[in-house]
Amino acid sequence: MKKLYTQYIDSFRGLSKEVWWLALITLVNRAGTMVIPFLSLYLTQSLGFSLENVGSIMTSFGLGSLAGTWIGGRLTDKIGYYKVMLTSLIATGFLFIAIQFLEGFWPICIGIFILMVIADAFRPAVFVALSAYSKPENKTRSVTLIRLAINLGFSAGPALGGIIITSLGYGGLFWVDGFTCMIAGILLLIILNPRKSKVLDNVYHKSPKSAYRDMPFLLFIAAMVLFAFAFVQYFSTMPVYYSDIHSLSEFQIGLLLALNGFFIFVFEMPLIKFIESRSWSKITNIIFGLGLTALSFILLNLFSWIGILTIGMLLMTIGEMIAFPFSNAFAMDRAKRGNQGEYMALYSMSFSIAHIFGHNSGMQSIAHFGYELTWYGITVVCLLGISLLLLLRNTLIKHT
Repeated sequence: MKKLYTQYIDSFRGLSKEVWWLALITLVNRAGTMVIPFLSLYLTQSLGFSLENVGSIMTSFGLGSLAGTWIGGRLTDKIGYYKVMLTSLIATGFLFIAIQFLEGFWPICIGIFILMVIADAFRPAVFVALSAYSKPENKTRSVTLIRLAINLGFSAGPALGGIIITSLGYGGLFWVDGFTCMIAGILLLIILNPRKSKVLDNVYHKSPKSAYRDMPFLLFIAAMVLFAFAFVQYFSTMPVYYSDIHSLSEFQIGLLLALNGFFIFVFEMPLIKFIESRSWSKITNIIFGLGLTALSFILLNLFSWIGILTIGMLLMTIGEMIAFPFSNAFAMDRAKRGNQGEYMALYSMSFSIAHIFGHNSGMQSIAHFGYELTWYGITVVCLLGISLLLLLRNTLIKHT
């Protein structure tokens, strides 16, 4: 037991203090975005919008996220990651507070769009910062630490949000969200000021390459869009499947979803350290992760036993634990060839695209073809992603 504990602690060693502070700032920021899980409830119950209107508003949410990620990448290359992160955090805080005062469909659509543009400009900037503050051999584990912070924030946020709504109402939720974003910005200002922070891996190009002309990277992004398309089903269509087909209660569905976050928190860092000790390439690891995700969908069609839901969730979670850190690390390594912000923005945009189209496509497929054909369809999407990654791996081998 002591040996396991020592190995677990060792998996966190060697990361720079800047990465640890960046993880804390990310934790505060993500825990602070507790409005997001309750946004649809706020729009329907508090403002009285129809489900159709809520769908349109959530589309503006996704489009704002996509635009913000692209703009954040451009600005990161122009003015640097620190200024983008600081401006995004502080401005997002003010916007969260202001958005509660908007009334009417179009003002709220525009307000949500602007909020997400500013908020998600943070994403490519934080990846570039993470690359700068990490030694080359620690980048995958640094990404994993940030993922742990994000998962902790997303786990704590809804729980805190429910308490705040109960005691202070939705208005209090917006105020707390706003202030937590500002607190994250203040932490960034005090702790990660460029004059105090130590850059471990700085990359500068006089004539940087565009990510949009890097064909292997674009092949990688296409595969990531397909992976993200399958992944998001576990947080939109899958809960409906749990309820409709297996008659799980909201509490039981919540436990299954919580299993995902708990498993990541406990096992992801040791798992990544173990895989890094092997000689497998990052692309090979991503292929394996995507294969486990595909298997999680296939099993749902092969077995009616209710325990298969837990097995499916665990397979998807392990697939996510492997695919996300190594895909992120691959993108950061590739970004050294040119505009880092542009590269990391394109990587982040692959998930924004999946959010815009994945949820709605999954729901439409279930409505027209049923769950069984939908899960087979998602499996095919995963296999297409694996095919693109195999092509990418062969292409990279030929050019080495």
